[in-house]
Amino acid sequence: MNDREKEDRVKVIAFYLPQFHEFQENNKWWGKGFTEWTTVKNAKPLFEGHNQPRVPLNKNYYNLLDDEVAEWQASLAKQYGIYGFCYYHYWFDGKMLMEKPMEKMLNNKNITLPFCICWANENWTRTWADKSKEILISQTYGNKEDWVNHYNYFSQFFLDNRYIKVEGKPILVIYRPEIIGPLREMLELWNEMAKKDGFPGICFMYQFKNYNHQKDKDGDLFDFGIEYQPVFSRWEYKKSFSFIIQFMVNNISDLLKIKSNRRNVICMDYDKEWKRVLKNKPRDEKMIPGAFTDWDNTPRHKNKGFIYLNANPRKFELYFTEQLKRTEKIYKKDMIFIFAWNEWGEGGYLEPDECYKYGYLEAVKNALEKYKDN
Repeated sequence: MNDREKEDRVKVIAFYLPQFHEFQENNKWWGKGFTEWTTVKNAKPLFEGHNQPRVPLNKNYYNLLDDEVAEWQASLAKQYGIYGFCYYHYWFDGKMLMEKPMEKMLNNKNITLPFCICWANENWTRTWADKSKEILISQTYGNKEDWVNHYNYFSQFFLDNRYIKVEGKPILVIYRPEIIGPLREMLELWNEMAKKDGFPGICFMYQFKNYNHQKDKDGDLFDFGIEYQPVFSRWEYKKSFSFIIQFMVNNISDLLKIKSNRRNVICMDYDKEWKRVLKNKPRDEKMIPGAFTDWDNTPRHKNKGFIYLNANPRKFELYFTEQLKRTEKIYKKDMIFIFAWNEWGEGGYLEPDECYKYGYLEAVKNALEKYKDN
């Protein structure tokens, strides 16, 4: 087995957020000029040693409508061993949000990095940025005409030779299958349309933490489930006694109006979470493992959210190396999904920042080298 074959034993696919550019709806909902960078820049440290705000290296607050930015991202990812991006896609009965970066990537042949799509099929609300539950744009699932239109939009990407496929089937990740009423009818139609396009069908995957293909509605439609980390691991931990106690303490302090910057956040230990990830056993042969660099969503929720303490590239390299080994040996898979390429508002990113420079990217490259030599 040569080095190239060894490297390809596990393909590292990073989730990719396309909200780093201005668009009409965000200007209306949040104010002129709003992008994900607005949230990132406005973040505040909530306690001593809290790594906020996160600042991209050389203050590179890029605009994803710039072709040079997309080319830089793809080149950087490839340089450090990232196999491809999984772009979040937002479709609401034909209405799309943040579609331009992926469309521009499709038309830019200077970009050779493989890619796939995850349909983030949730309502857009104000809950992630304030206390309001106001729905900004509803996620509904239309009828056959909408499904056909949606597939026809996907088709241009599926037919591109950079699109990531499994046994000839283009991968399509659906974030939350359980909230799609006509799930079976929609996915079966898309499968038939894919076959007319010359594919064997579509490789359907799901991402949401508590969907389970073994027991939930229409689970047989899915080829694979992704263990989206650290959310998947945290979801299991949230059922434990220790988490419940911590949650109660935080809420009691809030009710008693105790003045503490930590009262509304759940602070969890990075090492303990990763150890839970590495102890996890897949539900069955359909599960694909995940990995995460870090997590801190307080920029989106102000003084609320989840924070992992003591994360750094050195630790990530150690844990990611082990997860690569488990991907092949335990999961029997040749791909792993990582949170994330550029989720700056949730603290999960591989892109270089002012604190660790290229540390997380170097950690991926080093882990792949160690795995390759294993």
